[in-house]
Amino acid sequence: MVAVTLTSLGSGYRALVIGASGGIGQALAGTLERDAACGQVSSLSRSGDGFDITDDAAVEDAAMRSGDEPFQLIICATGVLATGAQGPEKTVRQIDATAMLDLFAVNAAGPALVIKHFLPRLDRKRRSIFAFLSARVGSIGDNGLGGWISYRASKAALNQIVHTAAIEARRTHAQSILVSIHPGTVATALSSRYLSGHPSVPPEEAAANILTTLDGLPPEATGGFRAYDGSKIEW
Repeated sequence: MVAVTLTSLGSGYRALVIGASGGIGQALAGTLERDAACGQVSSLSRSGDGFDITDDAAVEDAAMRSGDEPFQLIICATGVLATGAQGPEKTVRQIDATAMLDLFAVNAAGPALVIKHFLPRLDRKRRSIFAFLSARVGSIGDNGLGGWISYRASKAALNQIVHTAAIEARRTHAQSILVSIHPGTVATALSSRYLSGHPSVPPEEAAANILTTLDGLPPEATGGFRAYDGSKIEW
């Protein structure tokens, strides 16, 4: 297990991991629980709590039941790579409107609802971080291979949502950082079919990298798109 101590959020910070039953989400929650500086770690997931990120009322209810004290760290680690047996598209000829909308519901509309209902639960008086797992393939400028159209587009939409919300959040949460973060290539059930021999890291290592990067983000990083090592990713 990789140990990480977050120092920028202060002693006793309160954290929430949304999507904590997935490979990366579970590793994030576990790493935070071992951080001596963390006062409390809460989690939400479909399998653990019946939490449906695409249901406005369900997200609102979860936010209302999240306790009276604000969070200094919220990480939305939800996401889906493909639906059905086909997998990510290799060509535009494989585009299916229903499958595409399913990905947008989970990868873009869901996180937008999380921002809508959980931003008021973020600390207004001290440094706070609201992070969303994105993917480098969501970068338009970095796309030199094509393919994976629905997944790429849904993550690009997520990045725009986070960027726009960060502008608004600064008016009410002056010390907040909202950021999209690429976790790297992680060996999880979500990605196992598509690794094809590409180098990957276990979820625990990815979680440590993500948390270390989030802890070191400067205020001007809000609204940005970062990789697990802290480097900027072009839109």
